[in-house]
Amino acid sequence: MADTYDRSRPSYPEDAASWLIGSAPSRVLELGAGTGKLTELLVAAGHDVLATDPLPEMLAHLQARLPGARTAVATAERIPAPSRSIDVVVVAQAFHWFNFPVALDEIARVLRPDGVLALVWNVRDEGIPWVRKLGAIIGGGDTSVTAPLTESPLFGEVDEQEFRFWQNLRKDELIDLVRSRSYFELMSETERADVLARVGALYDDYGRGHDGMKLPYLTRCFRAHVVDQPPAPVVVEPILDLDATQPVPRPDLGVPAPGAGVSTSSTSGGGPTPGGGPTPGGGPTPGGGSTPGGGSTPGGGPTSGGGPTSETGPPEDPGTLLIDFK
Repeated sequence: MADTYDRSRPSYPEDAASWLIGSAPSRVLELGAGTGKLTELLVAAGHDVLATDPLPEMLAHLQARLPGARTAVATAERIPAPSRSIDVVVVAQAFHWFNFPVALDEIARVLRPDGVLALVWNVRDEGIPWVRKLGAIIGGGDTSVTAPLTESPLFGEVDEQEFRFWQNLRKDELIDLVRSRSYFELMSETERADVLARVGALYDDYGRGHDGMKLPYLTRCFRAHVVDQPPAPVVVEPILDLDATQPVPRPDLGVPAPGAGVSTSSTSGGGPTPGGGPTPGGGPTPGGGSTPGGGSTPGGGPTSGGGPTSETGPPEDPGTLLIDFK
């Protein structure tokens, strides 16, 4: 399927890619990148691109096309990027497959303030009679879906633009184009054979010998700016003193467990303090070490004023940060 898709699917007009992303170099996250048809244009334009797709076999073609490109096997519902790290999230031919509420939340999370979500679809121009006949044979059609974006409170007004181009196809390439459609895989063997025979006959009627067939497309583009969101809250939990807090342990992010680093050595004036033993001032300390004024710190370190302190909080986004832009 990935081989057929890569051979037969068209790319996108350069003008469309420029309208979607802009001309200034940007940090771009591509969701559903497939075999890299759009990715190739974005990299050539100088953008810093992370291309993701749920299918490793699709990304294998992308990596062959663009050696050294950054890729990740991932879905739109769980994006491997930190919060507020991306200028543009772009989706080509794939947004209609998403779980919209979950995916839009994730996209809004990773976009920087005023960042852009850009959507694009190539659709056959069935205003031309023979293209309409092709559509009647193979089914499918315009899969561009924008209502979830226009109705989302996470994004502002949706701008749109349309571009036109033609794909040159020989007969075998037109057959591959039909085979690359997801709905074709759901047909029975008999249905597939019938569809391919009818497509071949249509090519014989409308093709132009060695020049092949020019299949017209409309490239439909949409983009919207994210509505600024407040930073993700720091996750804390209460300890001995209800007024003191410390971060939830996240070793994968370098956030230590509560009490980590407490010294077990004895104090100069009395018994050990980690377990609450006596100090020169008399009473036990909650975390261990004594202070000049008789106070204590949750982790055992001295303070100048004697009051409890809290450890440094975790980063803004406590989620899984698999890939970062440097």
